This record gives sequence, structure tokens and C-alpha cells, in this order.
Amino acid sequence: MSRQSGSTTHHSSVGVGPKFVPALSEDEAIGQARLLKALADPTRLRILSLLSRYEGEVCVFEIVESFTLEQPTISHHLRILRDAGLVDCRKKGLWAYYYVRREALNRARDVISGIVS
Repeated sequence: MSRQSGSTTHHSSVGVGPKFVPALSEDEAIGQARLLKALADPTRLRILSLLSRYEGEVCVFEIVESFTLEQPTISHHLRILRDAGLVDCRKKGLWAYYYVRREALNRARDVISGIVS
């Protein structure tokens, strides 16, 4: 096998910025991706739907009861939703009561709108 040697030309100019610049910084993109990733799961969407439907606080026991999944799996999904800021909970005795954080859902809507427009 023979290799041809030749010069390659680069099309970059010194001191010239890129023609196109993303509207998001790297940190903003990471935060928004985390939010959207939390939404991109059928179980988590169903949990959000349940919590939205029954405004106020829903006991983790009642959430588990509403699904065919085991408690550790539901807890895993709730942790992801909490980490993304979509839900929060209050402890009352032995139980945790979850609720939707509306401002986070509004932020998710704004992220999607920003991409579309």
C-alpha cells in the first residue's frame, strides 16, 4: 500500500470567530438536557401526570400503589425527578409526600419553546 503525501489546507483564519454561535452556553445546555432527560421516560411522565392530577402532596406509598413497579424503582424515578427540580417532597413521620414544582415544568416548556422558535 502506498501513501500519497501532500499538503492539506485548513480553512481557518486567525482572529476570526465562528460564523454560527450556539445560543446556549455549555453549562446551560447541560442543565437543560438534565431537565429534558428527566422528562424523557414514560414512568416519570406518568408520575408527573399523577402528581399534577392530584394537586397537593401525594404519599410515596400511594404513588407506588398506582404502578405495577416495585417501590425501589419508583423511588429511583422520584429521585431523578427531584434532582431535575421537577418534584419535591415533604417528610411527615415515616412517609414522604411528593408534589410537582410548577416553576420547573414552566422552565421545561420554555426550554422547548426556545428550541422551536
